[in-house]
Amino acid sequence: MRFWRKGKETKQKAPQHEGGMGKGILVFRSTTEVIRAERLLRAKGKEVRVMGPPPEIQTGCDMVIEYPLMSQLEILRILREAKLEPLEAVPVDSPLLAPVGLFHVKELGGYIMVRAANMKITVEKSTGMIVNVSGGGCPDVPYLAQELVGKTLKDAPQPLELGHTLCGYALQLAYEEAMRICSQ
Repeated sequence: MRFWRKGKETKQKAPQHEGGMGKGILVFRSTTEVIRAERLLRAKGKEVRVMGPPPEIQTGCDMVIEYPLMSQLEILRILREAKLEPLEAVPVDSPLLAPVGLFHVKELGGYIMVRAANMKITVEKSTGMIVNVSGGGCPDVPYLAQELVGKTLKDAPQPLELGHTLCGYALQLAYEEAMRICSQ
């Protein structure tokens, strides 16, 4: 992939929540639990973001959920009621505990490549045309690529409408980030 090495690379920064409130992270056993918790909390109107875990917190799951610390009691109650309790709820009070962005964006000429976890989507910025989908190891990746490549971000189906694996979830995150970047 020499083509991308010469491009500009940016990494997602951890978000700042309203009013300068502190942040916390929820650590789960598996990515399945993270995905389920994120959907549940967003459905309840909670401001959460899936991120990579800080190096100091390694549980085998390569994702954590970041949330405003002021919402911790309510978020934990929602999760407990759904029988989806995290291994840990950790306040981020040190730069060493800050979660790591899942997105890496590379730009070269008129194209951007957005990587979320191990899935990548490449888009022509001026048209929003999806020119490549790659990565992952899930059996649905070739199907996802077939259904998305050659369509614009606005006309393409969302990856989670097509696939239900971890790769489909990661591609959905990359797709959403590409949409955000291209709409600026």
